[in-house]
Amino acid sequence: MSASTSVSARRLAAAALAAGALASVVTLPASAADHDRSERPKVQISDVQYDSPGRDDRSARSLNREWVEITNTTRRSVNLDGWTLEDEDGHTYTFDHYRLEGRATVRIHTGYGRDTDTDLYQDRRQYVWDNRSDTATLRNDRGRFVDSESWGSDRRHGDYRR
Repeated sequence: MSASTSVSARRLAAAALAAGALASVVTLPASAADHDRSERPKVQISDVQYDSPGRDDRSARSLNREWVEITNTTRRSVNLDGWTLEDEDGHTYTFDHYRLEGRATVRIHTGYGRDTDTDLYQDRRQYVWDNRSDTATLRNDRGRFVDSESWGSDRRHGDYRR
């Protein structure tokens, strides 16, 4: 092989590598866009009954008719131990040794009761969720935001939701 053939082969190889690198850079944004991270959370707040039906008399029945539902949309169970559910005033419920099965929903009641697989109780004697406006925020055991649901006139932004 002559010296000029060797130089030509190196130049051709360098050009091919450069073209390949350029092609991968050009296609990177398109493939990144295919994996949109704004998909719905796997565990989410699926419903809120913030205004207990009937008179607000702080009875166990009335308090337990105020609730938030959390749904696991995946097939696998999720360990919610240490996760929190909080309102805008800082009232916080912390999940304790609870595993939410796949494709299941749990209802977190404000008042007193016996915890089951489908119903958990905050054991409070006062209402948590504001009837006019509030936000329920779900965070994982590391304090990271998972999901939220707002209703009424949002205190922070002055808009109406729900």
